[in-house]
Amino acid sequence: MFDIIAINGAEVVIVEVKTTPRPEDIKHFLRKLQQAKKWMPEYADKKIYGAVAFMSEDAGARAMAEKNGLFVIRATGDSASIVNADNFVHKSW
Repeated sequence: MFDIIAINGAEVVIVEVKTTPRPEDIKHFLRKLQQAKKWMPEYADKKIYGAVAFMSEDAGARAMAEKNGLFVIRATGDSASIVNADNFVHKSW
């Protein structure tokens, strides 16, 4: 269902991992996030944030993810970092 789920008290981050995400992958993940509390009722009282992690970008996928309030994580070598713009505003589900 989801690749990574991280829980910290009242907040949950759900991460979709793709080597090279495409815009259609982002759309599909957003649809899944809308159902997360229904599929996992134990998180119904928590704020859920979405994130997309990737190695390389496809045309428009990163911008689409950020525009829809997803954290964007880029993996490089042995590490990863959040690469959202400074004015990024996250969305919660």
